[in-house]
Amino acid sequence: MKTTFLKTAFLSLSILAISSCSSNGESSPESIVAPTITVAIDPLTTQNVTNYMVDATATKETIALFYNLKTLSKTKVAIGQQDAFNSFYQDNAGDSDIKKNTGYDPALLGSDFIFITDKNNNNQADNWFYQQEQKTVSDVKAAYAKGIINTFSWHLREPNKEDSFYAADMTADQKATAFKSILPGGTNHEWFRKKLDKIASVVLNLKGSNGELIPIIFRPFHEFDGSWFWWGASFCTPEDYKTAYKFTVDYLKNTKGVHNILYAFSPDNSYTTETDYLSRYPGDKYVDILGMDNYGDFDNQGQTGATRANSKLKILADLAKTKVKIAALTETGYQVTTAKTPITDWFSTYLYSALTANDIQISYVMFWNNTKDGYYVPNGSVSNTADFKTFATKPKSALLNSVPKIYELPK
Repeated sequence: MKTTFLKTAFLSLSILAISSCSSNGESSPESIVAPTITVAIDPLTTQNVTNYMVDATATKETIALFYNLKTLSKTKVAIGQQDAFNSFYQDNAGDSDIKKNTGYDPALLGSDFIFITDKNNNNQADNWFYQQEQKTVSDVKAAYAKGIINTFSWHLREPNKEDSFYAADMTADQKATAFKSILPGGTNHEWFRKKLDKIASVVLNLKGSNGELIPIIFRPFHEFDGSWFWWGASFCTPEDYKTAYKFTVDYLKNTKGVHNILYAFSPDNSYTTETDYLSRYPGDKYVDILGMDNYGDFDNQGQTGATRANSKLKILADLAKTKVKIAALTETGYQVTTAKTPITDWFSTYLYSALTANDIQISYVMFWNNTKDGYYVPNGSVSNTADFKTFATKPKSALLNSVPKIYELPK
């Protein structure tokens, strides 16, 4: 894997020497020095994409996804939502709530491996968990057929009883030992390998209409800087975390032969410096997408919160430029419920400024899922419908109608 700092080419005009005649007829040279013109050269080309990717043997569609997401970020931010095809405000099924509002499909669909790897999934047609797996697979295929980007999180239940992914539901001893137990040599390492086997099986069977493998973005162990999940910072050292992340990538890529995944690294929003952000970073060989989940800075914090979020996004966006990676706001949102009213101009002013101020390049933003009782994205029949529509039509915003053919390299 090659990590390359952004290369700059200097085009210098030659010094032009002009001879002029003096009053005594002697020739005296005068020099006119033209200014140096600096032209930034993008190090990423359609020929060298895999130099900057985790998987040098990725499928052509996966390579195209990396290239096009990186290129898209210069001009647009793709907009998407978790479980957009199945989670609707007030159970108003049909099109996604984004499409109900704007008339266009989201550019990104979020899914989860949670039910796919659940202990109760027995791969039988009458099993609820297996039915959820089939629904997820169907959604991913439908999204891909439309040209939508697919991304997966993984709310993996803890390895002891497999009842919860929240640390609050575990005993002190379980919290202290669970993460270490899945590392190579740990008592639950084989359990973890079997979970990855299931993921590999599903991902290797995600195929398009021509039999090609469908690319996905996978962000394992997200929001690891907090301690609400059992893989959080209070329950494993930075080295433990890096070991688990690296094993996950190596096992899927090298042992299982999965070559249609881009890997995302996404802490929550606790960091304020580049050093903080990289404290558990497994290395450029293991990460395609530098992300952040951020709800807190947008939770009724006004422009102050938006500015704070932008400064954090700038840290990862600058890193993405240097490392030739993709930058993303991998989760965000402000949930409106009967107890929480909409914030005026939350989408069109606060979120948009966080995504675009200071010339940062963010490739996509994903909202969390709507439910019967609350929503992150207004569906077209609520009071802040216009605010989201305004946000979605701003110059740098992109729903599906505004993104290129994401799975094809440009000619």
